[in-house]
Amino acid sequence: MGQGEYELLWEGAASAAPRPGRGRPSGLTRERIVAEAVAIADAEGLQKVSMKHLADRLGSGVMSLYRHVPGKDELVVLMYDSLMSAPAPLPDADTWRDVLAGWGRCVRDLFLAHPWALPVATGDRPMGPGEAGWVDQVLGRLAAVGMPEGTGLLAVLTVDCFALGAVRPEIGGGESTGAFFRFLQDPAVASRFPHLAALAVAGPATNLGHFEFGLQRVLDGLEQHYGA
Repeated sequence: MGQGEYELLWEGAASAAPRPGRGRPSGLTRERIVAEAVAIADAEGLQKVSMKHLADRLGSGVMSLYRHVPGKDELVVLMYDSLMSAPAPLPDADTWRDVLAGWGRCVRDLFLAHPWALPVATGDRPMGPGEAGWVDQVLGRLAAVGMPEGTGLLAVLTVDCFALGAVRPEIGGGESTGAFFRFLQDPAVASRFPHLAALAVAGPATNLGHFEFGLQRVLDGLEQHYGA
């Protein structure tokens, strides 16, 4: 990702204006293009988002899209940031532990709703105004409930990194599915991995169970380090 993506995200209304063209206005806006691209990615996967497919869905010519968005790489960055255009659904909490727990669940819910966005989040990209708004919001909540000064961002990033890793197997099917432990159905194979076999017999944790378990342990560590 480069300077073009940053400018598209941050230049504001001037950068969103299409280049002048001939003929009647198409009715396209950058917001409409981005919203339709998100709908395609949600339903069909990010690989199905092409300028041709998008133009067909919008009833427009491909070249008309390029008047608003330079290409797919830039479009994907705009799509990702648009997911956080509304305020984060954080809880009305009285402790920073509860605020951070809510933050972790917000991150998880975002990627469960939009699985295509996870590799975008972990790729090379600039932070946009939507994402910055989410981070600023949670930092404000932490400050309001007494998170030690100067530690809020580190705590947010710690929980964020956990959530990004923990949601990955849920999106792909995950450790809670039978397919993941299918090899243990063969007794000869299972005998090679007795500890795994014993856990699988007991039943792997549900997706929500493993997420909440890990999230609480991360918060335990932060609480021990910073104090309640």
